[in-house]
Amino acid sequence: MTKTTHTAGDPPYLRIVAAIRRRIADGELAPGERVPSTRQIAREWGVALATATKALTTLRLEGLVESRPRVGTVVAGAVPAGSGTGPGAGRQASVPRPEQELGRDRIVRTAIEIADAEGLSALSMRGVAARLGVPVMSTYRYVASKEDLVLHMADAAFGEGSYPADAPEDWRARIELGARTLWSLYRKHPWLAQLGTLTRPLLVPNLMVHGEWVLGALDGRGLAPTALFDIHVLLYSHVQGLAAHLEREAHAEAATGQSEEQWMDSRAPVLRELTESGRFPNFSRVVGAFEHGYDLNLDALFTLGLKALLDGLTPIVEAQPTARRV
Repeated sequence: MTKTTHTAGDPPYLRIVAAIRRRIADGELAPGERVPSTRQIAREWGVALATATKALTTLRLEGLVESRPRVGTVVAGAVPAGSGTGPGAGRQASVPRPEQELGRDRIVRTAIEIADAEGLSALSMRGVAARLGVPVMSTYRYVASKEDLVLHMADAAFGEGSYPADAPEDWRARIELGARTLWSLYRKHPWLAQLGTLTRPLLVPNLMVHGEWVLGALDGRGLAPTALFDIHVLLYSHVQGLAAHLEREAHAEAATGQSEEQWMDSRAPVLRELTESGRFPNFSRVVGAFEHGYDLNLDALFTLGLKALLDGLTPIVEAQPTARRV
C-alpha cells in the first residue's frame, strides 16, 4: 500500500486518517486493538460526528481497520479468538464476506450496530457498505435510500420486544408491562427517540405491536374511542419524551467532550449565582437540601412518571362500565 502524506491544508477527515495511520505504523495501535470511535474522534479532534465517520470509513476502505461484532472498529490483521493460527489466518479476519451473502437483514443489523455505537448522525449508506466490505451501490439493491434503511432499522429494533400470550388480566399491569418493554427498547437503541413525533408518528408494524398491546389493555372498559386513543398517545409520549434525552446527552457529550457530571461542575458558578440571588427561594431551598447534589436518574423518573400517569388514569378508566369482550 502506498503511504500518502497529508498536509495541514487537507480536509479535517484526511488529517485524522493520517494521524491514526501513523499510530498504527508506529505500533501505538497494534493489530486487533480498538481504534478511537467516532465519538472519541469527534472529541479529540474537535470535529463533527459526520467528519469522524468519514475518517473511519476511509481507514476501512484502505484495509487498515475493520469492524468486529460486539467489539467495534479494530486495527486489521489480528487473529480473532478461536479462529485458528495457521498461515494467513490473521488476514482472514479482514476479508469481507462475498457480496452474494448480502441481504436486507444483514444491512439493517449492521446499520443498527453503527447507530447504537455512534448515533444516528453517524449513519450513512457509504459507512454501512464500508463496514460490510461491499460497494456502496450493492446496498441499494436491498434498501432504496437512507430514509428507507432507517425505517427498516426502527421496525427491526421495535421487533426485539415481545409480549406473553397470556396477558395480565389487570389493565394497569398490562400497560405497565407495555411501557417498560418500550422503555427497554429505547434504552437499548437511544436513536429510536429521534424518529417520528406525536404529530407525525412513525408507522412501522413492530411499533404498532406495542400500541396494540396498550389498546388491548383498555379494550372493553367503556371508553370512547377518542379517550382511548388519547390515553395511548399520552403513555407513549411519556416513554418517548424521556428517551429523547438519552440520545441528546450522547450528542452533547460528543460535542463538548464533557460528561454530564463534568458539564454540571463547570456550571457551578452560574448555579451558585442563581441560588444566592434571592429571586428563587423555593428552588434554592430544595437544591440546598441535597447533601451530594441531585442525581438525575432517567430510569427512576420513568417509573415515577408511569405510576403518576396510571394513578391519574385509574378513576377515568375504572369509572366506566366494563363491557363484555367478544
